[in-house]
Amino acid sequence: MPLRPASSPAVKEGIDKPVSETTYRHLAGFRSEIRKFLNFSESAATALGVTTQQYQAILAIRAAAGREMSIKALSEELLLLPHGAVQLVDRLRRLGLVRRKQSQIDRRSVLVRLTPTGDRLVERLAAAHMRELSSHVAHLETSVRRLKTALR
Repeated sequence: MPLRPASSPAVKEGIDKPVSETTYRHLAGFRSEIRKFLNFSESAATALGVTTQQYQAILAIRAAAGREMSIKALSEELLLLPHGAVQLVDRLRRLGLVRRKQSQIDRRSVLVRLTPTGDRLVERLAAAHMRELSSHVAHLETSVRRLKTALR
């Protein structure tokens, strides 16, 4: 799936101060907790027949105002190029998880909404993710607190 190129000025400009050994450890711990959660996410999504990107898409659609979003907004949310978002929506539609409709406000825009099957799937996955996240919260909070201290 084509991703938008990274445009973070922080990456392009380099570092303004040396990174301490302690900060390296805190950053590694933070990334480790995120990877554990993402590993769970991939396993949970795969077990229910979707990819993590497909789960992220249906989650974004479910969370959107009115429970629908334009393909353009979806591409921005998932950091995809517009044609990548169209391909993703095509796959979700073939799985019976979303349906398309033309926007009443802007006839050039296509809106995406979950089907009842998509609603049930995102509900199951979101509940499983919340249960899993509860086991990582303490570690993540500690890591974030330590990293915030290192940023000062």
